[in-house]
Amino acid sequence: MDFRGNCQTTAMGIMPHTDIGKALQLSLSLDIPFWPQLPHVSYYEDMYVQASENFPGIIVDAENQRLSFDSARFEVELAEYSEKMADVSTFTLTNKYSAVYHQFLSRDLHEYSAIRGQLIGPISFGFRVCDENNTPIIYNESVRTLLYDFLSRKVNAQYAELKARNKHAFVWMDEPGLGWVFSGLSGYDDLIAKREYHDFLKSLSGSSALHLCANVNLPYLLSMGTDLLSFDAYQIEILPKGYAASIASFLKNGGIISWGIVPTDSSSLAQETPENLSQLLYRYWTIIAANADITIKQVAEQALIAPAKCCLKNCGQVGASDEQAVRDIKGSCLLQPEEDLVETAFEYLKVISGILRKEFGL
Repeated sequence: MDFRGNCQTTAMGIMPHTDIGKALQLSLSLDIPFWPQLPHVSYYEDMYVQASENFPGIIVDAENQRLSFDSARFEVELAEYSEKMADVSTFTLTNKYSAVYHQFLSRDLHEYSAIRGQLIGPISFGFRVCDENNTPIIYNESVRTLLYDFLSRKVNAQYAELKARNKHAFVWMDEPGLGWVFSGLSGYDDLIAKREYHDFLKSLSGSSALHLCANVNLPYLLSMGTDLLSFDAYQIEILPKGYAASIASFLKNGGIISWGIVPTDSSSLAQETPENLSQLLYRYWTIIAANADITIKQVAEQALIAPAKCCLKNCGQVGASDEQAVRDIKGSCLLQPEEDLVETAFEYLKVISGILRKEFGL
């Protein structure tokens, strides 16, 4: 990476807000802002739908909120797609697919230490999107090969637009699907995923970055070939000593780790304070330093601080019990409590960052 972590703040791209201006304002309040993805505004804001724009064979059913793939349509559209591959606009994000991306680009972003974009990764997209036989497209080798190339071009197009606004721009891949490759039933295992992903990351312009909120195998993820790894650190509770060597090696090679330490579900967040969470992170770093050839300060210098997860499926305000959770007549969460959770988490981030920066003189 071409910037220092120094316990700066960033966050996941997905946000529950319906007010575009407010979501953008919150993002810009962090040290490393990003363009928010707002699926409550439009189905086209869904991270899978956003990535699908112009991929041959894709069907977006916005009315029924369904994204699918049709093999016959793929064959028909493939020739036209091949003719358009040289045109970078084929891979840029349009206003229809993001209500906020171009507003973000219009802001003065050059004074931030870095800015960030995001895109769903090929493994997650390949597992989630299914063909007419309800088979995930990741199992179709020809489609999967094109998908890896397609999303690489998408990332590079986004990176170019972001870099024009800030020289330290980067784009991370959202990859919850990397949590599925260890299943014996997946049919696309961790060895294939690692080999193909390593080649994929090498095709990206600028620094490569990877994010997932699922359960993590840190040594595996750190060996994927990425320059930055973002993960849900809060769920670990106790960092295994066996992770220390992999983390230290990754950091000594110049990598940055974004530690998702602030929970965004109401029950967990209600039990935590910024002070408690900064102490938890300090304990993680102590374990690393005690079991590998690296200092705690170096871990901090190459750390970002982030929420543990995005917040779209949580009910209840901070501190509310299940009975107190505010629901609509269908039993789903109202938006305001989710927005409150995100905003509270962002405030926690800033306090935690301040505590750690003071501790390590950053």
